[in-house]
Amino acid sequence: MPGLFELTVAVTYIGGPTVLLEYAGLRLLTDPTFDPPGSYDDPGSTPLVKTAGPGLPVDAALPVDAILLSHHEHPDNLDAAGRVLIGSGIPTLTTPYAATGLDLPGVTGLQPWATAVLRGPEGGITVTALPGLHGPLGSEDDVGPVTGFVLEASGWPSVYVSGDNASLDLVDEIAARFAPVGIAVLFAGAARVPSIQGQLTLTSTDAVAAARILGARAIVGVHTEDWQHFSESRADLEAAFAADGMADLLVATPRGVRVEL
Repeated sequence: MPGLFELTVAVTYIGGPTVLLEYAGLRLLTDPTFDPPGSYDDPGSTPLVKTAGPGLPVDAALPVDAILLSHHEHPDNLDAAGRVLIGSGIPTLTTPYAATGLDLPGVTGLQPWATAVLRGPEGGITVTALPGLHGPLGSEDDVGPVTGFVLEASGWPSVYVSGDNASLDLVDEIAARFAPVGIAVLFAGAARVPSIQGQLTLTSTDAVAAARILGARAIVGVHTEDWQHFSESRADLEAAFAADGMADLLVATPRGVRVEL
């Protein structure tokens, strides 16, 4: 989709929820997951199984100017290698709960609708933290808080990063403040675990609805691969957008390949 925007935004899909976003002169990383395949066992929780490694090794993603972390409790959004990366001091924006839990230099917790400014060579990026619901209503105590983000920079298209939000009602609230957005990075895959009745992230059809609500001009679909508890695939996401006549909005993002929008 080259030439869609006057100023070039680039995305590199690394795997799972992890995207390297080149925007307004900065390199931003979403939910860093760079571990090899393996199983993550947490007493009292469903084991999570990673089935594929990253499309790029962590060294190939560097340098990174800031990390946008939706939450810290689940290894499919922050794994061991991701924690090391955050621990290296890269500025990280996340929830207040995650900031307290990680207790690492450079990690800032933002309440919903609070803002932070990332300074770069082309000016500043205003980052607004967004409310999220990581599952059906009533599951908050089990899954913990999550956040999404909107990025805005003078002269650049706005970017929405959903994080592990499963609520279209919250997308409506976000759209009321920010729509239309230029680019929406949607975490889909309809993640499910036996202990929760309902999906923990957007379904493919929810992602289509979110794209319409936001009025987005381009969709980057992530969080559909690499983990056994993702119940819908990238192929399901593509089929849903095609069935709704929106196939052209969904950006093709081969693993590890830099794509200009």
